[in-house]
Amino acid sequence: MKIEGRAKSLTIFIGESDHYHHQPLYKALVEKFREKGLAGATVLRGIEGFGKASRIHTASILRLSEDLPIMIRVVDTEEKIRSVLPVIEEMVTEGLVTLSDVEVIVYRAGG
Repeated sequence: MKIEGRAKSLTIFIGESDHYHHQPLYKALVEKFREKGLAGATVLRGIEGFGKASRIHTASILRLSEDLPIMIRVVDTEEKIRSVLPVIEEMVTEGLVTLSDVEVIVYRAGG
């Protein structure tokens, strides 16, 4: 079965060392998104990147890997995405959030 339609994509860029109440921030956000009933969330760990301070963060074995870039991606309805923006504002003290209109195609087994 194939389902197609319009949706909203939420992407959050934070650092691996960011925490919320003694827990990695990315884990706390994913748990909160699950509690709020979002369709799903994916956490990607970058191997290299830089942010507003222009400091390179890398996973290179020649350098200590500290505060690697983390990207959290969620795709759901605009209503559900907008409902978690206050949660993000409360939990994220430093980072970048982007919202995009997307077209989704979902493939499901069966009829």
